[in-house]
Amino acid sequence: MSVKQISVFLENRPGCLNEMTQALADAKIDLRGLSLAETSDFGIVRLIVDDVIGTATVLKDAGFVASMTEVLAVEVPNVPGGLNKVLTIINKIGVNIEYMYAILGNKKSETAYMIFRVSDNEKAASALRLEGVTLLDQPTLSAL
Repeated sequence: MSVKQISVFLENRPGCLNEMTQALADAKIDLRGLSLAETSDFGIVRLIVDDVIGTATVLKDAGFVASMTEVLAVEVPNVPGGLNKVLTIINKIGVNIEYMYAILGNKKSETAYMIFRVSDNEKAASALRLEGVTLLDQPTLSAL
């Protein structure tokens, strides 16, 4: 079980990120998660959104270069050691975590949510489910 993440390549210049988020705001796209990594020349914004296809269309129409990637959305217990439990499961099966970041959840929830880009989605998802870790699908994630 995975969800689609949109990666947007941005020039590393003042106002570029604002232009991208303005296009999404104008289209009423709800951001559920965002990660920004940069180099001296460009940045990569990773987005989890409520409407993947609509977002991709809005970004393309606004002149941004974007791609979609399958990632895992994982429910992490919001207690000390909660993230470590999930990381230990992934480590035991030898799957590499390429990157991860937190996403928004329900304010009243006792859980946190993380996005994981791993080297083998199916292997990691299977191991996590076997250990009782909840994975979110696209509709569930959008409803948070």
